[in-house]
Amino acid sequence: MKPEIQYDDFAKLDIRVGVIKNVEAIEGADKLWKLTVNLGEEIGERTICAGLKEFYSADELNGKKIAVIVNLAPRKMRGIESNGMLLASSDAEHKSVKVVEPEGEPGWSLS
Repeated sequence: MKPEIQYDDFAKLDIRVGVIKNVEAIEGADKLWKLTVNLGEEIGERTICAGLKEFYSADELNGKKIAVIVNLAPRKMRGIESNGMLLASSDAEHKSVKVVEPEGEPGWSLS
């Protein structure tokens, strides 16, 4: 387990419903997909890099609703700026991963 955090730390996260609009391979990346995600009218579309290639095909991800942390600082991955992080769960050995699929419309807050 990771160290315990205080509620105020968790409350800083802005988690929103998004819909994956496009999935692209990233040159030289075995695990990463480049996702274009619609996060509703307020936020718009974002690019997110996600290490899901070994668990999901592009067709399986396209159109899927996901939960996204939208106020995470951008991070460059394989030369692409990723602007958020999707939420997923995995087994202890990280052999199986499932994307969190929330209810609601793009942009709806989960936090």
